[in-house]
Amino acid sequence: MKKILSIIEGELKQAFSACGYDASYGKAVLSNRPDLCEYQCNGAMAAAKAYRKKPIDIASQVVEELSGGSMFSLCQAVMPGFINLRLSEKFLADYLKEMADDQERLGLDLCLQPKTIMVDYGGANVAKPLHVGHLRSAVIGECIKRMGKAMGHHMIGDVHLGDFGLQMGLIIEELRDRKPDLPYFDPAFTGEYPKEAPFTLSELEEIYPCASKKSKFKPEEARAQGMSEEEIEKKEQASKAFAERAHLATRRLQEGYQPYRAIWKHIMNLSVADLKKNYGRLQVYFDLWKGESDAQPYIDDLIRELEEKGLAYESQGALVVDIAEESDPKELPPCIVRKSDGAALYATSDLGTIIEREKDYKPDTYIYIADKRQELHFTQVFRVARKAGFVRPEVSMKFLGFGTMNGKDGKPFKTRDGGVMRLENLIDDINQAVYDRIMENRTVSSEEAKKTAEIVGLAALKYGDLSNQAAKDYVFDVDRFISFEGNTGPYILYTIVRITSILNKYREQGGESSPKILPPSSEGEKALMLKISRYNDVMENAFAELAPHKICQYIYELSNDFNRFYHDTKILAEEDKEKQAGYIGLISLTKDVLNQCIHVLGFEAPERM
Repeated sequence: MKKILSIIEGELKQAFSACGYDASYGKAVLSNRPDLCEYQCNGAMAAAKAYRKKPIDIASQVVEELSGGSMFSLCQAVMPGFINLRLSEKFLADYLKEMADDQERLGLDLCLQPKTIMVDYGGANVAKPLHVGHLRSAVIGECIKRMGKAMGHHMIGDVHLGDFGLQMGLIIEELRDRKPDLPYFDPAFTGEYPKEAPFTLSELEEIYPCASKKSKFKPEEARAQGMSEEEIEKKEQASKAFAERAHLATRRLQEGYQPYRAIWKHIMNLSVADLKKNYGRLQVYFDLWKGESDAQPYIDDLIRELEEKGLAYESQGALVVDIAEESDPKELPPCIVRKSDGAALYATSDLGTIIEREKDYKPDTYIYIADKRQELHFTQVFRVARKAGFVRPEVSMKFLGFGTMNGKDGKPFKTRDGGVMRLENLIDDINQAVYDRIMENRTVSSEEAKKTAEIVGLAALKYGDLSNQAAKDYVFDVDRFISFEGNTGPYILYTIVRITSILNKYREQGGESSPKILPPSSEGEKALMLKISRYNDVMENAFAELAPHKICQYIYELSNDFNRFYHDTKILAEEDKEKQAGYIGLISLTKDVLNQCIHVLGFEAPERM
């Protein structure tokens, strides 16, 4: 189904061409003066220079050509050469009927050339619980994946776990200190390693931070606490020795040492199950649960290839690849692919992952979603991948960097005692806040309120994030996010629930089973219809720009238009049954559009609130 803007432009281009002008001048835009018109064409202004005529004369010719058609109720040329347009009520109603008839897609066209698009948007580290820092990547990435799927692309979401780094060596060595008698640490052991993990998930989550702290002894803090210099020196040496053990254990794990691989598998089994549970609470789902470990088999060959092609060279003991280009506004440092001690880095792992993805999936587009402070890292990785030929020349590689989620003090969001908040605790807190708000009215049971609070809480959390432009920082304000008024997730859900209630009452009163959409009879009704008609245009543009906030802005405006229409119109009390059926058809389509949009955003509406 054609976008309504495309249909308008088709008419304009035909009119410009019929008047002897280039059809390309027939472009339309939404009017920024809705009191004057709904759409506007400024093509006569540009055509005036090319054809050496007054803009108003060209505009008047085009308007005369357009007049008499069924599409516009207003077609007007105004000084100095604008063309103001209003859609006819019948044309608008017919367009919405066509949307409503397409129950599955509501007129949203599938893309003509579907692509395979790899979305990298997890980045969680195993053996660590998810915290608030993981929220934005997960929420934005899931939305991007759903947007692309709605457009007809083959979307592949990969969590890309941090599962093969130093944290593994730290855990192994801490486990050795705690449980030295385990068979994994017995060089003479030749039997099968236990199938049961030598730790629980809660123990694992305590082991890592303990090991990390042990490897990073801070003398200045110890001095401030009054520790003696002799004790400080002893602790510092022990810390360095532990860190060296952890680095060695990490390397042995990466080289395939079987006892450490057995421990690693235990860590993975426990961690991934927990990650899936917590991502599931966010309704975030990955197609692939790959990690850095999957890139490991490709690293030696890719480094060898970079050297053979003359791209990699030694610099201060490290192996680097120049990525600077003449067009760069500032100097960019080379990409380090191997450290002086022979260890690989994140960049090396990401290059290995690209090689694996090219072999297994051959994506047409890569979209990486991470903190915007990682922009340099991905610029380096993309350029090395292109220079080395690890990706095909036609492949598109995009980085979507997001800003920080801050507290009301403007600093990165923390717990009350200053720590990093676990994501599951954040979800629990916002669900509790919504539950308390629902129970203030005491119109539902406690059990129903809890279920509703989980649905509304998720909407509050996701919408609170996605309604902001991804690249910008934003303030996480629970009170504002859970409000049932204003530009919030609960307000959108409340609108959907209100429509559901009207539709249920209409059916209970014996209303028509297949109501029709009629031409609007009021300004409020037409405003609602115009907003609905923009659905496919908004969805297409939001995905093209990787901008979920544009969908949020659209459904907020759509909800406002519906609520104005609702307050101005006696829908269920309307005595003219045909007119009432028209209202019902219109608000039913409104609900369908809102539901499609919130599905893409990654949440759903309850039956009642």
